[in-house]
Amino acid sequence: MKIEFERIGFEGQTTEIFHICKLFFDEVEAVYEPASDARLHMLIQVQADTSDGMMTAYVRMVDRIGGQTYENRHSRAIKSGDEGVKRSVKRAIGYGLLKVLGDYTGMEQAWGTLTGVRPTKLMHNMMMTKSIESCKQILRDEYLVSEAKVELLAGIAERQLRVIPDLFRLEREVSIYIGIPFCPTKCAYCTFPAYDIRGSNGSVEAFLEGLHYEIHEMGRWMREAGVAITTIYWGGGTPTSITAEQMDALFVAMHEAFPAIDKVRELTVEAGRPDTITEDKIEVMKRWKVNRISINPQSFTQATLDTIGRHHTVTETIDTFKLARKLGMNNINMDLIIGLPNEGMNELQRTLDETAKLMPESLTVHTLSFKRASRMTKNKDDYEVAKRDEITEMIRAASEWTERNGYKPYYMYRQKNILGNQENVGYSLEGFESLYNILMMEERQTIIGLGCGAVSKVLFPKVAHEDGFEQRIERFPNPKEPSVYNQAYKEYIGKKIRLLNEAYDVAVKKV
Repeated sequence: MKIEFERIGFEGQTTEIFHICKLFFDEVEAVYEPASDARLHMLIQVQADTSDGMMTAYVRMVDRIGGQTYENRHSRAIKSGDEGVKRSVKRAIGYGLLKVLGDYTGMEQAWGTLTGVRPTKLMHNMMMTKSIESCKQILRDEYLVSEAKVELLAGIAERQLRVIPDLFRLEREVSIYIGIPFCPTKCAYCTFPAYDIRGSNGSVEAFLEGLHYEIHEMGRWMREAGVAITTIYWGGGTPTSITAEQMDALFVAMHEAFPAIDKVRELTVEAGRPDTITEDKIEVMKRWKVNRISINPQSFTQATLDTIGRHHTVTETIDTFKLARKLGMNNINMDLIIGLPNEGMNELQRTLDETAKLMPESLTVHTLSFKRASRMTKNKDDYEVAKRDEITEMIRAASEWTERNGYKPYYMYRQKNILGNQENVGYSLEGFESLYNILMMEERQTIIGLGCGAVSKVLFPKVAHEDGFEQRIERFPNPKEPSVYNQAYKEYIGKKIRLLNEAYDVAVKKV
């Protein structure tokens, strides 16, 4: 859909405008100059009245083919300060756009004007200064979030604070992400660093040499800075693609380098591909007290696994899970994806039925997202996926199944281009919530990324404002390709330490 925008009384907000439009149309071309070939003409006018501290956003849309006109006028109090004014304008415009486009298309958006990845972060920010009921009302009235999603957000935020009572007091601790960028094959939907472990993107041995060096250097920085570790997470790729001996050597390096590693609250290894998990690797993880692993089926339909390039069988998933159980792994997560090619309610029900036979301690239910660089997105016409209404029904079915089986939602996030404008939700049995998932998604402490494709998120001191607080977060990505990492890891380590010093040399301001 091509939409011509005319703006009066403000500039900017083009990104927010585009993302609101994308909720309603698969393909959007937004233009900000006269375009006679645009089917929709959108006028957005913002007026502020400083005498009463209110601003009004007026949105009028004309369908040049159908001849209909749709309009909305929305007023709200102006927040103080430049950033406050920007937030007020953004919310008012989003509100009007959502109303007008909803009237035009007849579509309801359960998440309202929220287009960001971390809606629970917004919830936590509001809860720092407001009651839970006030937060819920703001979500309903100002962001137009549906009652079901409001309750989901509130329930998750409250559970997270029970699971990590010091969630807002972890500034002098960090979590560690270790990225191991190898997989047996790369799935069609994947954009994570996932290189064929038999390929030519840089030797595994050279990568591990760099990772060992990075572990020791970052361990030295943490000791000197007096920073403790909350959680450690091995991701990738598939960490269990490397050998048991290589895994063991990495654990040795971690215990040599990291401060007070025996006090780390959680150590997770993302053993996601069943075809990489062996008895000797499980024994290594047990010896080093790994207390959480993932074994990810994604689907229990073999034709789906073949289509997306998983290259393992449903039987392998079940057998590997049972092996891990037999060897004493008592905290296992499984990932499922709703909306994979050629899957509908029948395939989802089969997956849920098989999951019920295994009963992992936690379950992450993803909704398929067409990520820009994935093979699936580049060849979108080759993959048939469920329509919006069916995706909504599948999400509902999965949610009802988790509730019947004793799982409760404990973290969630959203993605751009996610099917049906839905979400990804982590569920767990009581006491088996992933602490790292909460900390990473809510951005409440620094995450130090080590290894290939790992992204560090460095948090700077908090600054309070009327809606909670603002916090500068600097992302620092390591190279994605093993060959580049192998050549440049020392340079990246130096830059990362300088960034960390800048953040941690300043005393944290309490909100």
